[in-house]
Amino acid sequence: MAAPGFWEDKQRAKLVSQQVEQKRRILQKYKALETQLDDLEVLEELGKSEGAPSVEREVQLGIQELSKRLEALEIEAFLNEPYDPNDCYLSIQAGAGGTDAQDWAEMLLRMYLRYAERRGWRVSIIEVSPGEVAGIKSATVEVVGPYAYGYLKAERGVHRLVRISPFDANARRHTSFAAVTVIPKIEDVDIEIRPEDLKIDTFRAGGAGGQYVNKTESAVRITHLPTGIVVTCQRERSQQQNKEIALELLAARLYELKLREREQEIAKVRGELRAIEWGNQIRSYVLQPYQLVKDHRTEIEVGNVQAVLDGELDLFIEGYLKRKR
Repeated sequence: MAAPGFWEDKQRAKLVSQQVEQKRRILQKYKALETQLDDLEVLEELGKSEGAPSVEREVQLGIQELSKRLEALEIEAFLNEPYDPNDCYLSIQAGAGGTDAQDWAEMLLRMYLRYAERRGWRVSIIEVSPGEVAGIKSATVEVVGPYAYGYLKAERGVHRLVRISPFDANARRHTSFAAVTVIPKIEDVDIEIRPEDLKIDTFRAGGAGGQYVNKTESAVRITHLPTGIVVTCQRERSQQQNKEIALELLAARLYELKLREREQEIAKVRGELRAIEWGNQIRSYVLQPYQLVKDHRTEIEVGNVQAVLDGELDLFIEGYLKRKR
């Protein structure tokens, strides 16, 4: 950062400054743990020399607090992939299950909004497509905060809900599915987007009863003709701003597609191709006949379903990160 001309390239300077801040934050946490450990060792020696039970209890409480802080730092150390520190886009798509699936998709959206609030992240709605009867067909949000992508990438996959349907007059049990995708927000992505490859439509934006976005005349939908990828933005009142955000989202999805194709080529060589389909859910949320949320990748189970739906996802996400590590 001290190099001559560093601040002339504003985009690069911003990225490097962010990297410095991320590294500085982790280093400060590490040094704070070192200091706390040294203080506890001194306190323990003092307690032994004086034979004071109250000091011993204080040391034990300090050890418990230190262990929690150490575990939190360990999780951050697992987030060492290139885009883990980045902001991200999270999308939810209702799947099999009709109105129940659309209602389930909205429940998931609420869950992630609550989780982001717990972590102190900022979330803004990029687009929401409301369901015909209830819920949403799809939604995309931008999540801004330290390691947003690193944590939320654990949520990619199909989520399954089992409950007595509130939309079934006979009160039968229904199974619904919704898919969650998470892609990092990459400002320096090297992706060429040619204007002739784009089909750009504008339309009136409207949320689910005004719940998520303001109704304006400025929503933008961009279709990338070579890949068929469609992105929509209706967040801003300015059509130009919505177009710029949609192009950023398109670049991120094209980059994700590029990475996925490369991974599939490697998998072909290894002979490890796996089908990606609705039946391959990563997590099941059962409300009836019993209460249980189970992650099928880590076998972690939680009986308090409402707490999970209110955004208490740390146990699942940290379990996934540890297993992946």
